[in-house]
Amino acid sequence: MTLLSRRAFATAAAASLLLSCGGHRTGDDRETTAHPESTPPPPTAGTSPSSRSSANSARTLGRSVPVRLQVPAIGVDTPVMRLGLAADGSVQVPPITAHDRAGWYQHSPTPGQTGPSVILGHVTVGAYGDGVFRHLARLGRGERIVARLENGTTATFAVDAVRTVAKDDFPADAVYGDVDRPELRLITCGGPRTGEDYRDNVIVFATLNSASP
Repeated sequence: MTLLSRRAFATAAAASLLLSCGGHRTGDDRETTAHPESTPPPPTAGTSPSSRSSANSARTLGRSVPVRLQVPAIGVDTPVMRLGLAADGSVQVPPITAHDRAGWYQHSPTPGQTGPSVILGHVTVGAYGDGVFRHLARLGRGERIVARLENGTTATFAVDAVRTVAKDDFPADAVYGDVDRPELRLITCGGPRTGEDYRDNVIVFATLNSASP
């Protein structure tokens, strides 16, 4: 990553407790992420469940923006938009629209580069109903996540762990911290809902398994 990207990535980690998900507003709802629910214990700073897994790592890819994301086990097949930082320093989220899409945080590595590539999506989209990541919490270890890149390459990841965490305990180090191989994070909201707000975030940790032209 460039120096600017590293700074923005660090800013996102520090501001991740402001992450918004899935309500009828995009500017006021704030989602962060609690105790793990039937998930591994929280990793130490700079590590993640996937960085400790025994899954085989594929070759590292060059930088190429993701344009489509597919998660066959939960019926996800979505275009991917680019997301940056909002004015308050929080990570942007996709807009609340009828045709909901996932969004890649553009200051993170692209899928297949060394490091954690971060993709966000809504669990609900207000009056429009279910969001693109509505079933993210159902994913199991080993299931496939396919990222199709702008240069025509396909990067296939295997799920290592799925964590549901409360807003006040969002594991920024585990999500954004340095890792020595290509990894992927998918993030949405979850847990009990009060009005338009969700108590928790759902985070999927995955490792690159294969790549093809």
